[in-house]
Order: sequence, then C-alpha cells, then structure tokens
Amino acid sequence: MSKVSNRTKIASALVGALALASSNLVVADPLADAQKAATQIHADAAASQKKIDKYFDQAQDMLFEYSNVADQRESLKAYNDYLATLVADQDRTMKGIQDDINGVDKLRQGVVPLMFKMVTALEKFVALDLPFRSEDRHERVENLKNLLNSADVTLAEKFRMILDAYSIERDYGNFVDVETGKLNLDGKEVLVDFFRLGRVALYAQSLDQKTAWMYNTETKGWDKLDDGYLRDITKGIRIARKQGAMDLFALPIPAAEAAK
Repeated sequence: MSKVSNRTKIASALVGALALASSNLVVADPLADAQKAATQIHADAAASQKKIDKYFDQAQDMLFEYSNVADQRESLKAYNDYLATLVADQDRTMKGIQDDINGVDKLRQGVVPLMFKMVTALEKFVALDLPFRSEDRHERVENLKNLLNSADVTLAEKFRMILDAYSIERDYGNFVDVETGKLNLDGKEVLVDFFRLGRVALYAQSLDQKTAWMYNTETKGWDKLDDGYLRDITKGIRIARKQGAMDLFALPIPAAEAAK
C-alpha cells in the first residue's frame, strides 16, 4: 500500500475519532442538565421542607398558646364566678347590717327608758335592803346614774354595766360575809364586825366580843342580842373569815313578814 493511502487511513481515523468525541460531548450536555435539575429539585425540596417544618413548629406554638389562653379563660371564669358569689353574699350581709342600723333608733327608744328604770329600781332596792356595804353600793348606783348621762360611753356598755351591778347585788344573797366598820348607837360610834347571812339577817359584834346586835328591818335600827348568842355569832364570823371549820350555829332571824 502506498504512503498516500496510509496517510489517508490515518486522516480518516482522526476524523472518526473527532466525530466520536464530538458525539460524546453532545450526549453529555443533556445528562449534566438533568443532574443539575435533580440537584436543584432536591435543594428546593429541602428548602420547602424547612419552611414546612418552620410553619409546623409555629402552628404547634400557636396551638399551645391557644390552649394556655383557653385554660386561663376557664380559670378566670371560675374565679369571676367565685367573686360574684362573694359579692352577692356581701350584699346580703350589708343589707342585713343596714337593716340593723335602721333598727337602732327603735332599739334606743326602748332600751334607754328601760335603763333609767333599772337604775332607779336598783337605787330603791339598795335603800330598802339591809345596810351592808352601804358605801360601795350607793357609790355604784351613783356611778350608774352619771353613766346614763355620759356621751362618751356606748349604749351597749351602759347596759352591760347596769347588768353587772344587778349581778353583784344578786350574789350578795348567796353567801355569808363579814366586814369591820363603825356602828352608830345613840350618837356614839362603836367598832364592830358586821356579820351577814346572805340577805336573811345582819348582825354586829363589838371587837371585844362582849356585845352583839341584830338589825331590825321594821324599825331600821339595831336590837341588842342576849349574851347567849355571843358564842354562836363569834363562830359564824370565824367561819365567814375562813378561820374555822364549817359548823352549825344558832342565831335569831327576822320574822318572815318583816323580812319582805
């Protein structure tokens, strides 16, 4: 074969190779584009997924917040209902208090005259009763009379103090008592022990225990006792002072008619 023919073959081979290479380049371009498109799709899908995840998280947060707000609303509603119940109860209480206030004037109209009558009755009772602890009892009555005209003391306090005075007078009749004092006999004062048997009888004995008297409710004076009663009255005085054991003793007492 001639050199020309070999060269011709070589040239043909080169042309064929170039043509094949050119063909491969043409095929490679669409594949690369497809790969790029797939990559872009994946990238876009990932971005979209991130947005979806973000929106989902936001939606979950909003749902949680809504749930909290709903719970708070229910709590506030229950609390408001409770407050409404309290307010209604307070309104009823205030109405009752107002009704009581409105009735105070009527109460005063009835209580004030009653208190004056009670003090007057107590004063008369002390004057007619056995003359024991006279100074304390008369002073208590005078204090009550002054108290009634005082504007610094409430009506309730005045009534309480009057009841206390009545309670003290009531207790005087429940026990024996002895006190030392002066007995006026025909203008002469004698130191004596006054011995009281409740409100039944009142006696006096000289401090030397040689003379004794009994108060006469009819004559409002003192009658001398027989010396035979001196021992018994001494025994009674010692018992009243808790200086002797409980024991029986015999003393005269005013007649029932005189004691009334």
